[in-house]
Amino acid sequence: PMPREIRLNAFEMNCVGHQSPGLWAHPRDRSSQYKDLEYWTDLARLLERGRFDGLFIADVLGIYDVLDGKGDAAIRQAAQVPVNDPLALITPMAAVTRHLGFGLTASLSFEHPYPFARRLSTLDHLTKGRIGWNVVTSYLESGARNLGQQAQLDHDRRYDYADEYLQVLYKLFEGSWEDGAVLRDRRRRIFSDPGKIHEIRHVGEHFQVPGIHLCEPSPQRTPVLYQAGASSRGKRFAAEHAECVFVAAPSKTVLKQAVADIRQRVAEAGRDPRKVLVFNLQTVVLGETDAKARAKFDEYRAFVSYEGALALISGWTGIDFGQYRPDQVLRHIHTNAIQSAVEAFSSADPTRTWTVRELADWVGIGGFGPLFVGSPATVADLLQEWVEDTDVDGFNLAYALAHETISDVVELVVQELQKRGVYKTEYAPGTLREKLFGDGPRLPDSHPAAGYRDLRALWEKEAGRNALPA
Repeated sequence: PMPREIRLNAFEMNCVGHQSPGLWAHPRDRSSQYKDLEYWTDLARLLERGRFDGLFIADVLGIYDVLDGKGDAAIRQAAQVPVNDPLALITPMAAVTRHLGFGLTASLSFEHPYPFARRLSTLDHLTKGRIGWNVVTSYLESGARNLGQQAQLDHDRRYDYADEYLQVLYKLFEGSWEDGAVLRDRRRRIFSDPGKIHEIRHVGEHFQVPGIHLCEPSPQRTPVLYQAGASSRGKRFAAEHAECVFVAAPSKTVLKQAVADIRQRVAEAGRDPRKVLVFNLQTVVLGETDAKARAKFDEYRAFVSYEGALALISGWTGIDFGQYRPDQVLRHIHTNAIQSAVEAFSSADPTRTWTVRELADWVGIGGFGPLFVGSPATVADLLQEWVEDTDVDGFNLAYALAHETISDVVELVVQELQKRGVYKTEYAPGTLREKLFGDGPRLPDSHPAAGYRDLRALWEKEAGRNALPA
């Protein structure tokens, strides 16, 4: 059989250090320049040169203030604070590239779907269809409080809210403007045909949106949908909606189970499980030889911030790790935040126990994902082995050092993978959706969004339901 193409995204965030707390202080690291446009345009050019599928931009609205019940550690160590808005990065990066995709993280907990739909359509227009949206329901209490929400919705209820949010977006993107609505007819002086543009008349539990979408249809209409929820409710949501799913499995065993579970759920939702791409969080440290890579890794490790790592882990899990000694052994603790993180560490190797310090060391470079250290051949072997053994489609590469990690991947690993016939040498034409799946620019008919393309039929169905005798 043909070897599977390995897909790569870069994993970034509009902040300092992202997944490697403390490494911003390394003399070659650029991440403290995150607020400079050149930081992002240089990165975009680099990724396009390496034929990366996309740049996936994480985001949080809020700070990591679970450790010791305050934000001081996160602030001292720049553990994802300060953090700027991710949306503004996309247009300048699109201007210096032709093919690179952009996965934007934006929490639907914090912005009404009507203006948000316009933002996404605008980006899809400006990038000529290279935009994706990572659909998240936010987990930081600090973010909710600053928007006047007393506390986060319970974990599973957040997804019910998300379901309705997407309904509103699908009606706006897919149903509001018919394909022939925009005429641009100079002779008759008619730009758009009002008869082909429909109010969505959405009345739901959380939202009332009566009007039309403000934007004409963009190349993809609905951006490529990414999702990263790993709880069972999150996975159900992903199976129904997502086209790309991100996981952060620390071991092959955990990853294999996660991928199989996602594909099964996608099939049960009536969609093609091969048309959902699964990416695992991954960090690689490269050198021309294994020994040089190991030396580079040791050099990086000297900069890891224990305090910064604990701030991140505490925020991700909702557990205050400040209450434990570094040598204390972890046991499974249930929280309303990222339930999966703690489970993954318990299941990666059931015989192994983890101390708080070991967990912080693991997270210190590359977050929760696994770490490969070695020569181009060693790392390429590992990437191929993980794809073959777990059925994952590709990797979301976090950096240890900005932009050195990505530069090393482009210069060293990409060519090795291309030589082996498992990595593209050219981009496919078209929008991000076309590049990823080889089909058209729009969501397929099997996707739930397709059910909102004919709003008239939808209203008739709803009217019929409402008119049934009680």
